[in-house]
Amino acid sequence: MMDKIAHFFQQALEAGAIPADTQLNSAYAMGSTPQEQDELAALVLAGKKTATSSGFELYAKAGDPLPQQGSFDIVLNGHGEPVALTYTDRVEIRSFSAVDDAHAYREGEGDRTLRYWRRVHETFFAKDYHASGLVFDPATAMVVLESFHVIFPPLRGKA
Repeated sequence: MMDKIAHFFQQALEAGAIPADTQLNSAYAMGSTPQEQDELAALVLAGKKTATSSGFELYAKAGDPLPQQGSFDIVLNGHGEPVALTYTDRVEIRSFSAVDDAHAYREGEGDRTLRYWRRVHETFFAKDYHASGLVFDPATAMVVLESFHVIFPPLRGKA
């Protein structure tokens, strides 16, 4: 799998999409099932999904670093294949209840409303936290909000 990721990153370098000294931060899939991962990757490629969110407490539990503004990451589909190289424009930490309409819209999912985002993400975070031995409480939980844009491949059409 790392060969596919390295090859994709090399293609971006050769296409001149990024400077030669660019370092790849991570490669990750969004969503919890291969089907969700494919759907979310497709939204990224369509230019509809320019943001994502994750549970703040999960980073500490796993000992993982928080996402960083200015990083380059590869989005994977449900088969673990690279589909897009992104640049992280902004990282914010907010309470779940403080996520706003603008962020929900940038996530590009469903009808792009905050109501939809809260419903889907409350379920997602509850499962994610449970899998890590934590309890997700939407009244107190903090979330990491990332905004990004696709660097490679060039988007063909933007929604």
